[in-house]
Amino acid sequence: MSKLGVTERRACLVLGQHRSTQRKIPTRPDDEAALTADIVALAVQYGRYGYRRIAALLRSAGWSVNLIPRPSAPDSCRVLLGART
Repeated sequence: MSKLGVTERRACLVLGQHRSTQRKIPTRPDDEAALTADIVALAVQYGRYGYRRIAALLRSAGWSVNLIPRPSAPDSCRVLLGART
C-alpha cells in the first residue's frame, strides 16, 4: 500500500474488503486429503448414510469434524448416497 501512497484502511474501504483479509493468509490443513479420502471411503462403505452419520463415524475414528457437509468432497459422494425414494 505504501507504493501507492494509500493507507490499508482506505484501500480496503474502496475495494469493499475487510482489512483482516489482507493480513491473514488462508491455509488448508495438511491432512485435508486424508480426511477427504476417509469421507469417500465411508460413503462407499455405507452408501445410505447421510453427512451427520458420516461425521459421527469420523469422530469415532479420531477426526475432529463439524456437522457441516464439506464442499471440498467430490461429487461422487452425492452419487454414492443415492436418492431417497
